[in-house]
Amino acid sequence: MATVSWAAGNGDRSENGDYIYGKKRLREIDRRIRFLIKRLDHAEIVDPTARRDSDSLDQVFFGATVRVCNQRGEERTVSIVGVDEIDTSRGYISWVSPMARALIKAREGDTVILRTPGGVEELEILDVRYEALATG
Repeated sequence: MATVSWAAGNGDRSENGDYIYGKKRLREIDRRIRFLIKRLDHAEIVDPTARRDSDSLDQVFFGATVRVCNQRGEERTVSIVGVDEIDTSRGYISWVSPMARALIKAREGDTVILRTPGGVEELEILDVRYEALATG
């Protein structure tokens, strides 16, 4: 806002690049704020430990922490989270990622096909658990 005020004081606004750029930037910021407010209004906290149907605790759904093994015997653990919670260093993957989409609805012991730009890979689901995810 201070940049726009400063630029406005520089004279003719129709040819003032700083003013035009500042106004454009403010519109972008306002648009982003409106987007985030809408996201917050529709956000829903999901507690994966509160699953009701205990029969499906071995099945992969949103909030699951899944340990998989690929064809080379390499194990990896991932947790399926919302798009705003992705943190690959902690193994948090988005529910819309190719890996999560391959895992969703599969059960412990199943083998799923993961299609990536690098090729097709088979993953065996070793363990599915639901635990409270660390935040922050």
